[in-house]
Amino acid sequence: MRTRQALTLLALVSVPFGIAGCAPADEEPDGNAAAEPTPTAEDQCATENLALLEPGTLTIGTDSPAFPPWFQNDKPSNGKGFESAVAYAVAEELGFSDDQVTWVTVPFNSSYKPGEKNFDFDINQISITPERAEVVDFSDGYYEAAQAVIALDDTPIADATTVAELADFNLGAQTGTTSLTVIRDVIQPANDPAVFEDTNAAKQALLNGQVDGILADLPTAFYITAVEIPEATLIGQFKPETGEKEEFGMLFEKGSELVPCVNEALAALRDDGTLDQIEQEWLSDVVDVPELQ
Repeated sequence: MRTRQALTLLALVSVPFGIAGCAPADEEPDGNAAAEPTPTAEDQCATENLALLEPGTLTIGTDSPAFPPWFQNDKPSNGKGFESAVAYAVAEELGFSDDQVTWVTVPFNSSYKPGEKNFDFDINQISITPERAEVVDFSDGYYEAAQAVIALDDTPIADATTVAELADFNLGAQTGTTSLTVIRDVIQPANDPAVFEDTNAAKQALLNGQVDGILADLPTAFYITAVEIPEATLIGQFKPETGEKEEFGMLFEKGSELVPCVNEALAALRDDGTLDQIEQEWLSDVVDVPELQ
């Protein structure tokens, strides 16, 4: 692009002065004639033109610990787990090799607070909500989420078959999550829900009998019952009837110019089947879970 511009300007300079002087005075070039043209959307998403925190490096945030099946071995940088694999697939689409990706720890509850960010985007099962979108930006959704309820085997709540029946029990979820919002706004239990700092605290409260059940997104709930608390059962899943599907999106600082470029990358990964392949590899076990009506 710049080479062609230079040749064009050189050609103009070499035109005989008499010919150039024939131009009407009101067509004389102004001081902006040599200015660089406004980059197109395609130019803006070229790797070298991306609006990044650190030039040449894609900085990605997530929480610690980073739980399966979203990440494996609490190591986001290994490319294993659904969200780690999605992050590296997006990075590749944007033109970055694995060694050009840097991870930073970002607590879940602080990721969607207003203000400057120390990452280019954060990926951490963050649901796209209108309230959050007022102070941060989101990519298009990369995973459609359902809520699931976990309880210990052979407890009364384990017999629940509807969302309405859950209201009779003591429930809890991690603070700041849509799981907690769903308890309050959709299930509306008789008792206020228990609020936990993280998933580990919620799991411990369930084991201690402090709550009858805890809520989490379906893949997380499946992993908890299959691996971490084998004496627990996955009662069922449901998608809240809110009129909008719940999706996880990558989170950006408000006004980030990187958003449309990541959306282009996600669209390409969706069109060529890569997103489906990643989901099949890391989330394929999340099937045949009863639906709570």
